[in-house]
Amino acid sequence: MTQETTNEPVVTLEMLKAAFAMRAKAYAHMFDVLREAYGADRAVELIAESTRRLGQDMGKKFAHLGPDNLPGLKDAFIGGIPCSAQMFAPEIKKCDDERLEIQFHRCPLKDTWTEQGRNEEDLELLCKAAGAIDGGLFTEAGFTFKGETWTKGKTGCCLLRVEPGANAG
Repeated sequence: MTQETTNEPVVTLEMLKAAFAMRAKAYAHMFDVLREAYGADRAVELIAESTRRLGQDMGKKFAHLGPDNLPGLKDAFIGGIPCSAQMFAPEIKKCDDERLEIQFHRCPLKDTWTEQGRNEEDLELLCKAAGAIDGGLFTEAGFTFKGETWTKGKTGCCLLRVEPGANAG
């Protein structure tokens, strides 16, 4: 079927990048407002709680794979990211029965914050706040999450580490 016969919208890579850029800008504005009102630590804490909850909503679709189907989780998670190679450049560093490790070499959120001229301290705090989404997602799906967000001096972006959940047999 063609576009004309299905009435399905065509989403381009540029449209996807623009949507992520808008999300990044929203996080940055929230961070600035909350930091002005409560300080940087509290701002990160509040945004992280919000993004963690968003991750929990997203994690429900992976719950059938928990607590220990790491290869299935890898396929479903990476396969569910639109334009994953262009947007995140994921590298599967490890995937066995004990651990799934995915290194993101790019992040459209971090790219936007960098383009905005954010300093490395802000980048680190924003990544920490936004990265809580992954903890919510993988924990809600029944796994144990031990990932790391980007910090000053590192290349790339998040390193996701997922292990079988507490209920794994």
